Amino acid sequence: MLAILIELQRLKRLDRTGWTLRGLPNGTESVAAHSFGVSVTAMLLADKCIEHGVSINVEKVLRIALLHDWAEVRVGDMPRTATLYFGSEARKQAETAAFSDVVSEVDAANGLYANLYEEYEHRSSLESRLVKAADVLDLLVQVLALERAGALGLDEFWEVAEKPEFNLDGAANQIVEEFLKSILKARHELHNK
Repeated sequence: MLAILIELQRLKRLDRTGWTLRGLPNGTESVAAHSFGVSVTAMLLADKCIEHGVSINVEKVLRIALLHDWAEVRVGDMPRTATLYFGSEARKQAETAAFSDVVSEVDAANGLYANLYEEYEHRSSLESRLVKAADVLDLLVQVLALERAGALGLDEFWEVAEKPEFNLDGAANQIVEEFLKSILKARHELHNK
């Protein structure tokens, strides 16, 4: 366990590349800080789903949220623009291989972490789709916070809110959509003072 924990420490210092490419200072947000935001968002969404009668495994939600970006400790935080040059398939293959290498020593017995990562990448469960929604929502909350602090030129990050494909239904979809609307409303109010 020590080897993986030491390696994952790097995520605390690994800057999210999207902010750096937009001229924001180093330290604006680390990958680990983003993973924390995704985890908190996913937990709150899962709890809200349970309140509305949705059957969901909160432990699985938290596990997926915590490990969804572990591959970045080996391949770095590739911004969306990198996919335009490398292609989504090459990016996905690199991240999957990196994740497998990162967890190889602690995952050999049962493949728990690899299975959760694959579930996330394929969005094959409600839990994985909810974490993906939390991933996008955390990004938007971060952009809103940066804009409230005076950052400019971040409009492109809001494009993910135009046609989000979370593939949720029922109460889970309604909860995510309502939260997304509240973020967009807060941004509208910010820019129309």
